[in-house]
Amino acid sequence: MKIAEKFELNERQQDRVIAMAWEDRTPFEAIEFQFGLTEKDVIKFMQEQMHPRNWRKWRARVQGRKTKHAKLRDNEISRFKSSAQRQITGNRISKKKY
Repeated sequence: MKIAEKFELNERQQDRVIAMAWEDRTPFEAIEFQFGLTEKDVIKFMQEQMHPRNWRKWRARVQGRKTKHAKLRDNEISRFKSSAQRQITGNRISKKKY
């Protein structure tokens, strides 16, 4: 059984899990809090969803990354998103104002 089926994730939720998994500042704990997927589940989900070459790139990127694991993070970082990130409205991301 695939992870998306096991956790009953719709297409929009699957897209959000993938986006959160790629984001450097979003720890696996945030994905678990929001969707119930453990780090192992996220890894398996990403492997199921991605082309093998892209999965290897993602895996190399997140492995050992301090910002992807809450226990390895600096205590100064207490948010799940970058301070430069804007709110998402509907399906559009607000434009940054410089």
